[in-house]
Amino acid sequence: MIERVGIVTGGGDCPGLNAVIRAVAKASAKRGWETIGFLGGYEGILEPQRYMPLDYQKLGGLLTRGGTILGTANRGRFSAKVGHGESRRLPQELIDGVKSGMQKLGIRGLVTIGGDGSLSIGQQLFEGGVPLVGVPKTIDNDLEGTVMTFGFDSAVACATDALDRLHTTAESHNRVMVLEVMGRYAGWIALYAGVAGGADVILIPEIPFTYDSICVKIQEREKADKHFTLVIVAEGAREKGGEFVTAADQVANREARLGGIAGIVAAEIENRTGKEARACVLGHLQRGGSPTNFDRALCTIFGAEAVELIAAGRYGEMVAYQGSHVSAVRITEAIGRLKTVPPTGGFVRTARALGVSLGD
Repeated sequence: MIERVGIVTGGGDCPGLNAVIRAVAKASAKRGWETIGFLGGYEGILEPQRYMPLDYQKLGGLLTRGGTILGTANRGRFSAKVGHGESRRLPQELIDGVKSGMQKLGIRGLVTIGGDGSLSIGQQLFEGGVPLVGVPKTIDNDLEGTVMTFGFDSAVACATDALDRLHTTAESHNRVMVLEVMGRYAGWIALYAGVAGGADVILIPEIPFTYDSICVKIQEREKADKHFTLVIVAEGAREKGGEFVTAADQVANREARLGGIAGIVAAEIENRTGKEARACVLGHLQRGGSPTNFDRALCTIFGAEAVELIAAGRYGEMVAYQGSHVSAVRITEAIGRLKTVPPTGGFVRTARALGVSLGD
């Protein structure tokens, strides 16, 4: 009987998902294994099963294609996160259903591609007897156990390009431009893009800000004959003593939808300084399009290494980028704890040394 490997993509989409799928299918084929991709997240494993065979010979163009050909889901019965990141246990009948679906198709091992939520689900399934390995995916880069998740570099490139474009209009009109980026409760995208894109103010969740501090920076630039200011703000950034800004009412069994902080910051800056201020929300543009060359390489390595873990029977582990090499860690070492920006870390110190305001 031919060995089979399964793949499931969960959570939000991001550049590089298809590149991982391609790498898993190709590495599996080299071992003589078949690869099956489950459609629509974990739900595709349950009856009535929804899946597609993945013949890498017919997967041309996936390396550069955004999104996921398998579809994904970040809501429904397999939601592991609710509210502001609180965990939720899966009912036993769902775990049993996944085990049954895997056995029915003769799946040797499942590659689950996702962030903290999807991998938390994966860990629960593993504890329930499902043989699986993890691949870390999230543009937020907030997953422990790996220096970088795939999708992050592509999101930073998108945000940096947006800052480059906003720079010219800000300078032309002597405006304050406030760019809101994703990241949820971690400020990695805002910080990396802010440094790379020459932002004057970077607001991240890890360092609560005050409007007085932001306005001081704007006034300093005015005195230096710099009559425009670029502000980049993470969607989870908060005023000191304030609450998260949410884009919509809380929906049951779903994580809170952050967003809208840029408009609030822009309005307050204009009110306090008299400077014309505009807000721009980058939104889902950060999650679409082709992956960068770095992400393409990282995804390919991750996919190939995931197959190696299955071949070695090292289930319950996740491939991880360690800066100089790719290894593996237990999934439990990566989930359930948020990897946030160290407020006194090297990247923050670099920003401060360049005169960037962190709003504190």
